[in-house]
Amino acid sequence: MTVEAQLRIDSINCFYGDVQVLHDLSFELEKGEVHCLFGRNGAGKTTTLRAIMGQVPVRSGRIVKDGVEINRLPPHRIAHQGIAYVPQGRRLFGELTVAENLQIGLMASNRGEETRERVLDLFPILRERLDQRSSTLSGGEQQQLAMARALCVEPDVLLLDEPTEGLMPSMIARIREVITSLHSRGVSTILVEQRVEAVLEIADRVSFIENGRLVATMPVDKLRAEPELIRKYVGVG
Repeated sequence: MTVEAQLRIDSINCFYGDVQVLHDLSFELEKGEVHCLFGRNGAGKTTTLRAIMGQVPVRSGRIVKDGVEINRLPPHRIAHQGIAYVPQGRRLFGELTVAENLQIGLMASNRGEETRERVLDLFPILRERLDQRSSTLSGGEQQQLAMARALCVEPDVLLLDEPTEGLMPSMIARIREVITSLHSRGVSTILVEQRVEAVLEIADRVSFIENGRLVATMPVDKLRAEPELIRKYVGVG
């Protein structure tokens, strides 16, 4: 049985000025899957996420979610298509409290208290920090807040850029638990990571990007069985 693609990236070409950074890039995100993007620094992984969110124009090709060609939409309307993005570096409002950061996420999609409670159930530590300024949280707590704020829009597609960067093992484990929980609820996730070992337990498929081009996509079981592929495509392992 063919699994329906929830998000389809179809031969997209993207540029920064005159410099082309994505070259006919294509892959699909299936409903409910965790799809990891691997590649060296500068390979085009973050640009791929930014293109999906409309932050980098798609000069040619298409990005289609649930039948809607979202690359033709302005960025604010892309978010309304049920896609949430947690960028590298978190980009919280540091002077605002945890509760105020969450409120911004809720206001973006007209969600209310019920949504906030569901999100806080995923991140119980944040419930204890609601009145704390976000800049005073630990790195792991800030990452959880960034994810929680994104989930306040109740997305069915979540884009995560380097969510485990700089975190201690216990916090990495917590982030993995949340991704697994979202997976069980049918949320599809594109996960950009450098730490291969951090995501092999939760991924369904992996794609390798090199110089803005997709060079391979495979089920995670193949990568576990042939770890030398990591060295081949990423140069680590």
